[in-house]
Amino acid sequence: MDRLHVATLNIRNLADRWDERLPLILADMAALQPDVLGLQEVVYVLQQDRLIGAAGEGRYDPHRGWAGRPEYGNAMLVRQPLAATEVERLDLELNRSAIRGRFGLPNGTAVVIAVTHLHHLPADEGARDEQAARLLDWLASAPAADGQVVMGDFNAEPDESAYARMRDAGYRSAFLEANGREPDVTWPSGLEAPAKDADGDPGCLDYIWIRGAVAAEACRLAFDRPAVGDPGLYPSDHLGLSAQLAIG
Repeated sequence: MDRLHVATLNIRNLADRWDERLPLILADMAALQPDVLGLQEVVYVLQQDRLIGAAGEGRYDPHRGWAGRPEYGNAMLVRQPLAATEVERLDLELNRSAIRGRFGLPNGTAVVIAVTHLHHLPADEGARDEQAARLLDWLASAPAADGQVVMGDFNAEPDESAYARMRDAGYRSAFLEANGREPDVTWPSGLEAPAKDADGDPGCLDYIWIRGAVAAEACRLAFDRPAVGDPGLYPSDHLGLSAQLAIG
């Protein structure tokens, strides 16, 4: 059996007090040091993924899956000596995408890990459902592995059809499996900024999905602490998730 620590965070691009938020992200990343970190809304020209990967003792290799335009999208940070192979990108339309890779683990198991970000407008549940269907078709053709992990900002609460589609395809929420419930809120975090996104009600939008011979031993919120002395300053407008997984 192998064990794997994964985490995910939508970093909210360069908006909403980015220069003030970055030190909070770096401090939490230095403490967390997951084997694989999935990021959404990364601005590549600012090297945001590389900056985050440089926090702490681990050395991370970045893999990018642009969305909408080539300088922006998802990223997967992989801690050495772990390595991603057969890395591929999927276009989900509406300026959204996914990236996946296959990981051979030390004790002989293998897992496919994908990072994605679905359409954001609250009223467009059907668009998210279509993106989830396309994502699942793509994952069905992924390289052979003992299990799959799919993480990111789905912009879908647990009562939405995109969530049901993932569940009906055999994926399990790691947070639900480990805690018996989903978190009440992963967006908004509590971040206060002049142009903050206020489109939608607070809810659970972010997930780490697992399938196959993958078990969630623990899963918790991450990147969820405000700055000292400023309760309106958080690492992002989303809270992250961190999961300890057993494979095999």
